[in-house]
Parts: sequence; C-alpha cells; structure tokens
Amino acid sequence: MDKKNALRAGALAAGTTLMMLLMTSPALALTRDDGDDPGKGLSVVETLGLYVVIPLALFGVIAGLVLVLDRSKDRQPKAKAKA
Repeated sequence: MDKKNALRAGALAAGTTLMMLLMTSPALALTRDDGDDPGKGLSVVETLGLYVVIPLALFGVIAGLVLVLDRSKDRQPKAKAKA
C-alpha cells in the first residue's frame, strides 16, 4: 500500500511541476515595462565573485569569529562514573 501512495505522490508532484513549467512563458521576459532601465550585464568573474566568493568569505569570517571568541572551558569529554 505504501508503494501505491508513493507512486501517487510522485505522479502528482511531476504533474504539478509540468503544469507550472508549461504555464510560465519565457517570452514574457522580453517585454519591457514602462520605466524599465536595465544596466549592463555582469561578467563571469563578477558573477562568481558576487555569488560564490563573497558568501564563502562571509562564512569564513563568521566561523572564525565564533572559534576565536568562544570562551567555553568544558571541551573535555566527561568521564563516566563507574558503578
């Protein structure tokens, strides 16, 4: 019975995704709105820097600050009491 429900859920998800893809029209992206003034596009290097390098650098800075500023003293594993 679980296999039947999984198949039904998969078919529903696939059907929903297909309908969403068919209903979105990429041709609408070419229509400019009033007041739309797009700037120049980003180069590959600028795109990688903006969406890859900067987030990784921010993650590194935050992780480094957490490690440096962590003042916890109880880092040793607690010994189990023998009974």
